[in-house]
Amino acid sequence: MDAAEQLAVESGPAAVTVRSLSELTSVSNGAIYHAFGSRAGLMGRVWVRAARAFLALQTNAVAAAFNSENASAVDAVVAAADAPAQFLLDSPRSGRFLLVASRNELLGSADIPAEVADDLRSLDTSVTDMLIRLSEMTWGRADREAVAIIKDCVVELPSALLLRGERTPDPLVRERLAYAVRAVLKVPPPERVSLSTESNDGPKE
Repeated sequence: MDAAEQLAVESGPAAVTVRSLSELTSVSNGAIYHAFGSRAGLMGRVWVRAARAFLALQTNAVAAAFNSENASAVDAVVAAADAPAQFLLDSPRSGRFLLVASRNELLGSADIPAEVADDLRSLDTSVTDMLIRLSEMTWGRADREAVAIIKDCVVELPSALLLRGERTPDPLVRERLAYAVRAVLKVPPPERVSLSTESNDGPKE
């Protein structure tokens, strides 16, 4: 798994084949297939391992931010947004692997083992649960509009500011990200329309 991760980062996911891994590790093709079922199974296991490590770091960062003295929900969202940068610094190989290996391609593979596909989907649930918790902490609500703003802060902004190219996140970029997240959160989600305020002709003024 370490060899597959390293090869994907250095040469791209397409370079990771059972034959290339056999040559790198001196493990037979048959042993690799026996352990992982297929190339997709191997890549999926590597992806799950890296993603779980990242989510653990992100979850701990959110908890530490929210539990610190004078902390706010906004601080927790900023910590979640900064987690990709910290993970790249702490675990550069795994961090880069998550950037170069496509989860959707893995799920779309016909020969990915069912249990690996289930693990990949369970990670989506974990991410969604975290976004919902952050939304509830920030605004006391977890409707679609509110959660979408949190996702912009935690997923979209880090992707745009931190994760482009091969650069290592530097302090100034991380600081800009924190300012951007705080600025986005200053504009709350639109108020939800209560059914009691509507009539057959539409919402009341």
